[in-house]
Amino acid sequence: MNLLRKNRHNTYKADEYATSEEFRDLFLKDMAGLYLLSFLLTANHEKAEQCFVAGLEDCVKRNSVFKEWARSWARRAIVHNAIQIVAPHPNRDSESFAGIQREGDRKRQETQDQHGAIASVLVLEHFARFVFVMSILERYSEKECSVLLGCSQQDVREARMRALQQFAEYTTRNAARQGDLIQSLSRLPELQVL
Repeated sequence: MNLLRKNRHNTYKADEYATSEEFRDLFLKDMAGLYLLSFLLTANHEKAEQCFVAGLEDCVKRNSVFKEWARSWARRAIVHNAIQIVAPHPNRDSESFAGIQREGDRKRQETQDQHGAIASVLVLEHFARFVFVMSILERYSEKECSVLLGCSQQDVREARMRALQQFAEYTTRNAARQGDLIQSLSRLPELQVL
């Protein structure tokens, strides 16, 4: 009789954990969101694919995650793999938006067809982009960011402030350009409806 109770308990306990199949389903259902996270972190489609696949492999191999935590575990696996692939470090030389302009111009060309908010994240230098995505979008604490990125909390605070400033500058500049374009288009007779 005692043996039966123990087996029921073990079966119940096993049902609490996400299985490999459940992780595969999660990655399939949320493929767009998980890939977008990978892309925002790496700012490169090849690296984003590597990060996505490595995240899936990590999750499938580990079955000791509670089902309720599976989604956050998958996102965390993506972040961990992106950190390993890109290896971002604090760079105090690029404290202004002008310091990353050359890299930003290249990334802007690659993302012309994409949403402006995505493009504004992609123009950030590596470390600031990681801090922005992790602390603002994924809501990691300063301490979590500093531990995962291997830097001080002060480095995280400074990078977040730079990233927010650069994000705002880029968004403002592009909003002004889009406003000018809409005004120009609205002057054409056939587009007065806009």
